[in-house]
Amino acid sequence: MIDIVIAEDDFRIANIHEAFLGKMDGIKVIGKALTGEQTLSLTKELKPDLILLDIYLPDYLGTDLIPKLRDVHPRADIIIITAAKEKELLEESMRKGITNYLIKPVSLDRFATILNEYKKQKDLLKQKEYIDQATVDELLLPSMNRQAEEGSLPKGIDQVTLAKVQHMMEEEKKSWSAQEMGKQIGSSRTTARRYMEYLVSEDVAKVEQEYGIIGRPERRYSLC
Repeated sequence: MIDIVIAEDDFRIANIHEAFLGKMDGIKVIGKALTGEQTLSLTKELKPDLILLDIYLPDYLGTDLIPKLRDVHPRADIIIITAAKEKELLEESMRKGITNYLIKPVSLDRFATILNEYKKQKDLLKQKEYIDQATVDELLLPSMNRQAEEGSLPKGIDQVTLAKVQHMMEEEKKSWSAQEMGKQIGSSRTTARRYMEYLVSEDVAKVEQEYGIIGRPERRYSLC
């Protein structure tokens, strides 16, 4: 569950955001604040995973509030939601480590995309004790760029998972079963097989039948 605090001086907008987030799985609004001081108090008390922060609050500029929020809860992530379009505010927010920056009015589709992306990143990190480059790319490569890259791939094949499979096959130059690959990349055997079969169709990999237990041949994949 992702716990969220909304910092927004217009209670109507805050209520709209809360109602929308309430329809999303795995996300819970645990507090709303109309001022910077209220945001600091709620963040210190509730320790949210994510703060949706407006730039213009009655008592604080959001960019000035970010380091104070870090002081009371260093692990909080922050997404700016603002009508401010000054480039300097974006640059300062980025330097202070925000997760994303949304300009009002925010479409519900865009809002959902950013929140789902954030949740996906958190879920991925929870599954990992150590990371590799494929994991870093999945965490940091912007979703819109990934979607553009995926446009040329067939349905059911995404660029990031494909890169992870190919990376593993390059790192360990051996033949892989679907079960072995699935365990390595944290997916089902069926998913792993789909990606390796795609590499075979692109002449990047090859497949051989290995006969171990009588009557149960196993398909094993390796790079060409």
